[in-house]
Formats: sequence, structure tokens, C-alpha cells
Amino acid sequence: MKRYLILEDGSSYAGDGIGAMITATGELAIQTSNYGYQEVLTDPSNAGKIIVFTTPMIGSNGINAVDYESIQPSVRGVIANDIALNITDNDTFQSLGDFLQEKKVPAIFNVDTRALVRKLQNLGPLKASIMDTNDEHAFDQIRALVLPKNKSSLVSTKNAYAAPNVGKTIAIIDLGLKHSMLRELSLRQVNANVLPYNATVRDIKTLRPDGIIISNGPSQAKEVLPYLRQILDEYLGKLPILGVGLGFLAISAYLDLSLVDLPQYQNGTNFPVIGQSSGQIWQTAMNIGQLVLPDDTAMTFNEEYFDLHNELLAGFSNDKLQLLAVAFNPEGAPGAEDAQVMFDDFLKLVK
Repeated sequence: MKRYLILEDGSSYAGDGIGAMITATGELAIQTSNYGYQEVLTDPSNAGKIIVFTTPMIGSNGINAVDYESIQPSVRGVIANDIALNITDNDTFQSLGDFLQEKKVPAIFNVDTRALVRKLQNLGPLKASIMDTNDEHAFDQIRALVLPKNKSSLVSTKNAYAAPNVGKTIAIIDLGLKHSMLRELSLRQVNANVLPYNATVRDIKTLRPDGIIISNGPSQAKEVLPYLRQILDEYLGKLPILGVGLGFLAISAYLDLSLVDLPQYQNGTNFPVIGQSSGQIWQTAMNIGQLVLPDDTAMTFNEEYFDLHNELLAGFSNDKLQLLAVAFNPEGAPGAEDAQVMFDDFLKLVK
């Protein structure tokens, strides 16, 4: 079935529909990963986005039971150059098309994704819609669309829950938590307790944690900092704190560090980061639109991590404050496992 991707700038792209045959609207976003489409589609940090995959084909590996980052995807749509329609006859895997239909996510393939990427690189994020028509009424609708704010409130858990283990107790503020972070913590015997984005100091005190993690997520720092400020006021310098992705941005804003909008939103698996003291370079996964201006930091850090594409600060640690914050996703998923040592460094602060 012929379907259309229409953009707020008045352009449209025709392709073949697959998945749910519904109308969907959201923010058009580039995804540069060459693998790991299941993790991308189920990553809560992609909530509200219509994902444009730059890799020539997705879907050839199907969908499996292990690589979910959340049970219910919160992406609004998928745009691809090509989607594999037939995969191996194996009950262990589900085809991508069946998955998208089951999860009510529309997709279009046979689209010139290279042209889309060039447009987004020049114009920045655009509102978009997947529809059956590209008439003028459709463009009027997309121009009038107001995208939701604080998407963390939509994907965060509504009720606290435990991921039990036998080690140190960590409270996790869920701004858009990925399953793979819980998996990495479980492998390190962390007794994790997950709290909603609007958890209070009292909620944390009842858990008596040995440390706090502020997770990644889809919002902006200014949208979640009002909820986190009281927690940082109470615990910064008293308990070890790890901020990841959106957690990094919120902590940076709390410390009055200057956040800089990136020329292009960095969403993928191929972003090199270097440790200033160690000189070690990691390939990292990122899903972030801002980093920190390094020359505007009045604080002294024990380690600084720089994004080599932009020479901006993508992470820092301060032993006196027992603080570690990184813009990249140390769990990867998808992506290299280079930065998983960040969890070990955080647990050293905890112990």
C-alpha cells in the first residue's frame, strides 16, 4: 500500500507501507546505527520520534525475545530504505513487519533516506507525519501540530518496582530507563529499585540506598530538572550519583554548566569519546542533542570525557562529590561495550 511521509517544510516522500496502517505524527530523527534496530525501536529515549534509519536495510534478523529495551515501543513511526519482508522460518524470531503491526507502529520503506538525512542535517529536527495522503490539508495539520513536552513523564514507570539482587542497593530515577542498564547492574549483583521520574526525597529515603542513578530518557534537561533538584540538593556529595544521557544533562544544568545544542542530534552507535586523563578512546552509543561547553566549567573534575566530533564535554567525574555523569549510554545496546566500565567506576564510588 502506498503511504506518504509529509514534513512541516511542505515536502513529502512516497513509499510502501508496512506495519500498522494508521496515521502517526512525531519528530523526525536520524538513526545512524548499522545494527540493533530492535533496541532502537524499543529505546524509551526515542519516544515520540519517527525514526529514519540510515542503514540500507533493516529487518533481516527479525525480532527476538532478548533485545527489547522496553516491552512497548514508544516510537511514532519508522522510515527505511528497505525492510526485509521474509526471515528464516524459526519460531524464535518474529518478522519486523509483524512486530510493527502488533505494536501499532506504522512504517514506510522504499524511501530515499539519503535525501531525508541531508534535509535534516541542513534544517534540523522537523515535525512529520505518516499518512495515506499528501494533500494540502495534511500539511496544514502537521504545521499546526504541537509536540508533547516532558516525554519522560510518558515513558517513566508509574509505580516503583524492584530488580532484586544480593549486592549494594541502588535507587534508579527512571527518565526513560533501558532494560540493558538493569541487565548490566544485575550482572554486577546490584539490588536495583526503580522509581518514577517525579520521585521525592522521601521515596528515596525509605529505600536507604547506597547510591543513585539518574537514567537516560527522551526529554530536555529543563523539563525534568524541577523534579530532580530536590534530590540533588539532598544527596549530591552525600551519596554516589551516576547520571546517564538525560541524567547527564540534568546534572550539568543543576551545576550551571553551559549546555550547547549540537549541530546534529547524535543518535547512533559510532561516536568516539576520549578520556582527558587516561587518553583512552571509546566508541560509544549516544542519543542526545546537547553537550557541555568545556571552557565554561568552573568545577574541577577528576576525569573529563570529550566527544571527538565536536570537542565538547560528554562526561565528567568528581570524586569529592561522588559524582559521575556521561552523555553516552555505557550499556551500548546497540553499540560497542567499551564504556561499560562506567558502571564499575560508579560501583567503586558506592563501595
